[in-house]
Amino acid sequence: MAVDYSIRDGVAVITLDNPPVNGLGHSTRLGIVEGIERASDDASVRAIVLIGAGKAFSGGADITEFNTPKATQEPTLMTVIKAVEGSAKPVVAAIHAVAMGGGLELALGAHYRVAAPGAQIALPEVKLGLLPGAGGTQRLPRAVGLETALNMIVSGTPVPSEKLAQTALFDELADGDLLDAAVSFAKQAADRGGPYPKVRDRRIEHPNAEGFIQFARNSAAAVAKHFPAPHKCIDAIEKGVKEGFERGLAFERECFLALVQTPESRALRHAFFGERAAGKIADVPSSTPVRKIERIGVVGAGTMGGGIAMNFLNAGMPVVLLETKQEALDRGLATIRRNYEAQVRKGKLTQEKVDERMALIQPTLSFGDLAQADLIIEAVFEELGVKEQVFRQLDEIAKPGAILASNTSTLDLNRIASFTKRPGDVIGMHFFSPANVMKLLEVVRGGKTDKDVLATVMQLAKKIGKTAVVSGVCDGFIGNRMIEQYIRQALFMLEEGALPAQIDRAIETFGFAMGPFRMSDLAGNDIGWAIRKRRYREQPDLRYSRVADRLCELGRFGQKTGAGWYDYQPGKRDAAPSKLVDDMIVAFSLEQGIERRRIGDEEIVERLVLSLVNEGAKILEEGIAAKASDIDMVYLTGYGFPLWRGGPMLYADTIGLYNVERAMRKYAKQPNGEAWRPAARVTELAASDGRFNA
Repeated sequence: MAVDYSIRDGVAVITLDNPPVNGLGHSTRLGIVEGIERASDDASVRAIVLIGAGKAFSGGADITEFNTPKATQEPTLMTVIKAVEGSAKPVVAAIHAVAMGGGLELALGAHYRVAAPGAQIALPEVKLGLLPGAGGTQRLPRAVGLETALNMIVSGTPVPSEKLAQTALFDELADGDLLDAAVSFAKQAADRGGPYPKVRDRRIEHPNAEGFIQFARNSAAAVAKHFPAPHKCIDAIEKGVKEGFERGLAFERECFLALVQTPESRALRHAFFGERAAGKIADVPSSTPVRKIERIGVVGAGTMGGGIAMNFLNAGMPVVLLETKQEALDRGLATIRRNYEAQVRKGKLTQEKVDERMALIQPTLSFGDLAQADLIIEAVFEELGVKEQVFRQLDEIAKPGAILASNTSTLDLNRIASFTKRPGDVIGMHFFSPANVMKLLEVVRGGKTDKDVLATVMQLAKKIGKTAVVSGVCDGFIGNRMIEQYIRQALFMLEEGALPAQIDRAIETFGFAMGPFRMSDLAGNDIGWAIRKRRYREQPDLRYSRVADRLCELGRFGQKTGAGWYDYQPGKRDAAPSKLVDDMIVAFSLEQGIERRRIGDEEIVERLVLSLVNEGAKILEEGIAAKASDIDMVYLTGYGFPLWRGGPMLYADTIGLYNVERAMRKYAKQPNGEAWRPAARVTELAASDGRFNA
């Protein structure tokens, strides 16, 4: 049983004990109901306290029971709250650390609430595409007021208990021992006698409820147009305001059940669980010992190296930053400082914090200064010969047990590891630009990477706020290997009849943060050119459109040169369609003997997205990614795939693999059709009505 029952000075203490956050799983729910009944039947018990063991009061639903029969098995949370609320003896919820989701709804069902300072209070269901399903939309407005409750429910953002101290949510903020305070309060409540107050009986007071609700509705429409949950939250709150608690509660339940079925909620829940699953590696148990990482070395102070260093500075870790020339080192340090000062101007950081972080940097021109680093990350030019020089030097000077990491985005990590006498210590840490902002970290596991090295880097990723996804070794790993096929299709469509602005507009309307041509201009078209040149040498039979090469031959490398697929004004990032480029594309088609045709937006989106799906399926077949959700996390956190669609592999599941394969076979009949042979995994799932994400 995940609940402990004890009696203290005539007060029954029901302790939720389901680590790590006392999730309200079936055994916990059952234990609470049985504890209430036991206390009710015991004449020596005068009052009841609900409290959480360990780190929290309760974080809400037990995520291990999601999508299992236990999640809806009686007693449900609604039944538990009804038992708490209906108790003939006063029930006090003693809240510390965390009361979120169902945990807060449970507390709202108690007659009284005593809280410790600093407790995080939230109804975060909207972040899973849902709304509170056990009375939260009805009770919270009655406890904290309409405006505060609506803002909390629609945003899902936690609020510290001190900020709610003046509301009717808490009857007391406890300065000392929480249990002592709750037991004392419960005894006083019992002395006063009943009937005991119920949140549901309170009125929602507001001078202009209708006006405020409409204001909230307009605000939600502006920021949450792709997500139905915020709108349903407002609808449920409005129902309770206008028609009372019982009708509001029934409507809340209707909305909850409807939202569970929406593709948007499915996508958000997929992302929630996918992020947690990404950290679980089948052959690296959570008990794997990790190495001590206190001092970081970064080789290269350019855009990537400086951004990588900032992640560790932000976490309070000292960084030795190495460059080969003083000018480059000074430029890198100035960029880091400039990035921090921009945060100061925005009010996100204090000058004191900037000074603290800058003081953690040891700039150097000597490899010898990296000798005591526990982790050294190479962030130099993406060329194997350059990487070889760096890793041979690191192998000579790094202390035993130091982890040697490469930020390579495409190169063979096993080759890089072979440049050292310690391949077990070598791992890939592929950050995404800007490295101090982007959440994704591709962790590349080499053929000889030690398990404790992998476990250490995955743990460290959490410390610096990254979503880490493990990839095997292949050209481009997960993200860049897939994006290469996406770019190939975009270039083929230029040849066939589309123009950059149309392709970008179509995929951005679908929901991508940026289309392929705006993305290429931002990253630098010369980067893709270098990769294609390597492809021409290594895979001469692989067909690429040479239209992008023609662009690069004109020196149009993107934003950094003020001209790429688009034209850019000095100091601005606005992409203006270029007549020169459009004319060049049309002329190129003519030279190649290709008759241009009208390509619709639907075809553009289908070809771009399904190219990702097909390559993702091959990556799964080869074991480069362990699971489909890992691929989706790469694309949600690193490549701007729309969150409400859940990633390319979940999107394929949503439209059905039968339809995916049919589309691929259709495109295989067109020019450049050799790219559309369905992966074996696609064919297999299409035949069995299966899904990538089972």
